[in-house]
Amino acid sequence: MQYIYLHGFASSPNSTKARDIGDRFAKIQTKLKIPDLNAGDFSQLTITRQIAQVAAKFSHNSTPVTLIGSSLGGLTAAYLGQEYLQVERLVLLAPAFGFLSHWLPKLGDEEVQRWQQEKYIMVYHYGEERSIPLSYDFVKDATQYQENFLQRPIPTLILHGKKDEVIPIEASHDFARSRPWVELVELDSDHALSNVMEEIWQAIRLFCQLP
Repeated sequence: MQYIYLHGFASSPNSTKARDIGDRFAKIQTKLKIPDLNAGDFSQLTITRQIAQVAAKFSHNSTPVTLIGSSLGGLTAAYLGQEYLQVERLVLLAPAFGFLSHWLPKLGDEEVQRWQQEKYIMVYHYGEERSIPLSYDFVKDATQYQENFLQRPIPTLILHGKKDEVIPIEASHDFARSRPWVELVELDSDHALSNVMEEIWQAIRLFCQLP
């Protein structure tokens, strides 16, 4: 089994969750790949680019893959699971279902219109600890990804905080409701999930049958 962790939007392989889960995999001597989804150019980020980048990491000998994805990385993992039969299991941490419908209203109509006209908007990047311009192509690309297309019955564990202020837990409830192969675990946490890392690890170990 190949294990790959996908970090969230405007984040990096150096995020708190990525490091925590990476360390725990190292302790049980199991390899976990954590690609940098910024790919050296956050400004040109799209979900399509992330999907292609991660798929390129899959081994060519059809070794099965388990994807662990956080927020936008979770959304990306779900689409990889739909598209690639090599993906046999998904662990989604506060997955960004309905990402644009939650994010764009917070920016406001005027800001979104300006972004569309000027082609770039400044976005604070937590991995870089600075604001970086992001192309409007990100939005145009993201609109083609609709959750109703995700119908492959792949064993899926969702871990989502009840107090999530970025992606409401209802988004995961809506996703799980019509998909009996999805298990949703509610956690007493927010979007960062930083106070429940031990609970998350135990859930991952059990679900993935790790030592």
